[in-house]
Parts: sequence; structure tokens; C-alpha cells
Amino acid sequence: MSPQKYQVIGLMSGTSGDGLDIAFCEFYKENSWSFQIIKAETVPFPSGLGEKLMNSHLLPALDLNLLDVEFGKWMGEQVNEFCNRHDYSPLAVCSHGHTVFHQPQKGLSLQIGNGWAIQSACGLKVINDFRMKDVQLGGQGAPLVPIGDQELFSDKDFCINLGGISNISMEYQGKRIAFDISPFNILLNPIAEKLGAPYDDQGIWASEGKVQTELLDQLNEVPFYQKSGAKSLGREDMENDFIPLIEHFEASEKDKLATLLEHYAFQIAKTIQEKSEKEKPSVLITGGGAYNLYFIERLDFHLQGKWNFSPAEKKLIEFKEALIFALLGLLRILGQDNCLASVTGASRNSSGGVIYE
Repeated sequence: MSPQKYQVIGLMSGTSGDGLDIAFCEFYKENSWSFQIIKAETVPFPSGLGEKLMNSHLLPALDLNLLDVEFGKWMGEQVNEFCNRHDYSPLAVCSHGHTVFHQPQKGLSLQIGNGWAIQSACGLKVINDFRMKDVQLGGQGAPLVPIGDQELFSDKDFCINLGGISNISMEYQGKRIAFDISPFNILLNPIAEKLGAPYDDQGIWASEGKVQTELLDQLNEVPFYQKSGAKSLGREDMENDFIPLIEHFEASEKDKLATLLEHYAFQIAKTIQEKSEKEKPSVLITGGGAYNLYFIERLDFHLQGKWNFSPAEKKLIEFKEALIFALLGLLRILGQDNCLASVTGASRNSSGGVIYE
């Protein structure tokens, strides 16, 4: 008997704020889970909506609740249009939503994109709010992707995603662990915008800059790097610790890009070296930062070439998080754990997510 196939849509709106990733995925399980990203695309935010989302943490309560509904309705409409255009009938739509506040130490992680609004606009079963259950169990509510790494990419020693934030997941001493390592595009892109582009294509501008050792030392001394165990970065960390350092330091945009990439490469290499149980570990890199060739060069330098770099195909680089949220939603429907306490620091594994149908 062939294994049952599940077709699910994953939605991801990341911290870098460029648009909504929609991935129509198929999963099936024999001994382990297998997957295929059948179709995936990014829908840019309408300018007004994108701006509101980027400033959502500053909105008064009523405006934030209105945005929650507006964003949910817009996502549902995009899913409806996507499914009609390709004639898809997924089992469910699994949405990460847009993170407004992430303060697990206070028991809070808020992602907007109202579940009922998505459901009404697309007519499909919807799962969202994946983080809050784990937070109530004493966890960070993040990162959530590692269970997907464990289930879908167990052949890789390290899975690194370079989105707004860089994060890593791995098997270490017999259990899956993961954490955010450093900021990434969330700090690079605003600098690239000053140079006239939404991002530094392949890291070319950074490669033309000069590393500022004083700024590099200050970045490496940010309190976040003294923490160990389950840890995560949010917008608040950017505003309190990172952005003031970068803005107050006198240097050209290209020098700042070069210094940030050096900082990221140093921190990521250090993490791999500390946690690797092999001489040449295999490393999967996804997210927009995977296209930053200058960063890959600097990472290789700091790792002294002692790694097996696994270039991912374009679809996986760009839509891995949407793929994994599709899996998280499927696991929630199946009543299986989709959040690992070994990763988040919660009191136990759990199956998080609210179902709207």
C-alpha cells in the first residue's frame, strides 16, 4: 500500500518584510517524511500594507487589531487566487503570520494575520498562531523550523537559514537543538537601500567595503552573544542593541556592510566549530542570504574550508520556511508534536497552532 499523500499550503511573511511566500507542498511518509514543493511564489505586499506591517509594533491597539484582520483577509485572498489559478485543493493553509511582538520572557509572542479572516477569504481550513502554546509552556516559542529540519533534512549536520535573522539547527549530543545566531538581512537591507537597491546583490557592495575593526568588536560584544542554550532575536534587540551601534558609527555604507558580514561569518563559523561532531560537517544554507556569495566566502575563510557546503536549489532557498510551516500545520492536524522542547526550552514537546474551519 503506497503512503498517503497530503497536499498543504504554507504561508510565510518574514522579518525582512518583502512579501508573502506561498508554497503548495506535498508530503508523504514511509520510514520518514518526504516532500515536494510543487509550486511556490512570493506575492509582494501592496505598498500601504507592507508599510503598516513594518511599523505594526508602533500602532495603537485598535489600529493593530484592524491590521490583523486586513492582513488576514489579504492573505486569504492571495491563497484563493493562487488555488484558482493552479486548480489546487489543499487540505489546509498553514500561516506563520507577521510577528509584531516577541517577548517570551513576558509570556508573549504575537503574530498577526487573523485566522478567521484568512479562512473566510479562501474557504479552506487554516492553522496559525504556532508559537503561543510553547511560550505558555515556558519556551521561547522559537525557532519552530528545527522540527522540519529534523523530519525533512536529517542527512545534513547543520541547517542554517539566512533571512531577516540567521538561525541554525542541528543534532547535538543525541537531541535536536537550534537557536538564532545573529541578525542578517534585517540590518543589511536598510543599508543597501541607502545605496539605491533593496539588497546588496551577491554581497558585491560589502566586498568593496573595508571591515571596521572597532565596530566589529562592538558588535561581537553585544549581550546576546553571551547567552547560551535556547535563545532568539526579535525586533526589540535590533532597536536596543544593534541599530544604535551601526547608526552612531562613522563609516561608509559599504564599510558597514563589509563589517556586518564579517561579524555574521565570524559568529556563524564559531557556532559550527563549537557544535560540530565531525571534522567536515555538511551544511545546508537557505534563505535570501544564501545568494550572498561574499558572505559564503567569508564563512569559508572563518571555517578554514573545513565544511561540506550543500548549495540548495532555488525553490528550497526561497521557500524552505513556508515548506516547513506547511509541515507544522500538517503535524498539528495529525495530532503530532510540531514543537521541540529541546530547541525552545519549554517544559515539554507540544503540538501548537490554532485551527479555523
